[in-house]
Amino acid sequence: PKRRFAAIDPGTSSFRLHRHHARPIHTMKAVALLLLAVGANGFAPVSTQFRRRAAVQRMATEAPPAEAEAPPAFDPTSLPAPTPEELKSETGYDFVPLATALAAGDYQEADQITRDGLIHIAGESARARKFVYFTEVKNIPKTDLGNMERLWLKYSDGKFGYSVQRKIWRTTAIKGDFEKFCRKIDWNRIGEDGETERKRRWFGDSEFIYSMDAARGHLPLTSALRGTSLIKEIFAHPLWEEEEFNKKDKADKKERKF
Repeated sequence: PKRRFAAIDPGTSSFRLHRHHARPIHTMKAVALLLLAVGANGFAPVSTQFRRRAAVQRMATEAPPAEAEAPPAFDPTSLPAPTPEELKSETGYDFVPLATALAAGDYQEADQITRDGLIHIAGESARARKFVYFTEVKNIPKTDLGNMERLWLKYSDGKFGYSVQRKIWRTTAIKGDFEKFCRKIDWNRIGEDGETERKRRWFGDSEFIYSMDAARGHLPLTSALRGTSLIKEIFAHPLWEEEEFNKKDKADKKERKF
């Protein structure tokens, strides 16, 4: 006997028998239409469909993950007062005014006190003429220059100070180039024409930045009106060879990349 098979007639939605020589085209079309009508989930177990819907609902109702809170801004006023050791001087210099200004976050006042203090600790000749010759820098006692630096580092969270500037000065990107150095620590700015680069103005209304928003190493300022010899000699002082001022930190590693 000839074999027969059942097929769905899409035109009548009923079953009819075909002889074996007929092609099951209508059957394939019907299955395809059925799949399109019910979707893939129609053939999934009820429990699976329920779990999928529940997961979607949870995603819609769950609160987004909380963003990590930014660390609190550095506040120098929250730090302890300087110790007697941090105020010690071999030249009789009074470090209290500098420490007071820095501890209050008054970096502009501290910057001026630092320049005046550098004249004092450089010796009698410097005090008499009211500025420091570059040849006098090497004779500044380590105790005095060191405590001046420690106060800056302590009350700026390690962002400002001669030792910070020296590390930037010695990076492979700067290599002692004064112009590159000024750009890096933001001592330069674009002029009024919007194109020409110039040094920030110091006298009158200062254009320098006296806050923690300044670039790393922006303070203290050192005059280059008589050339760059003074700042170079400050960076060459033997104090900076001591281990205390040669420690590498994350900021140092970042500087070396640029």
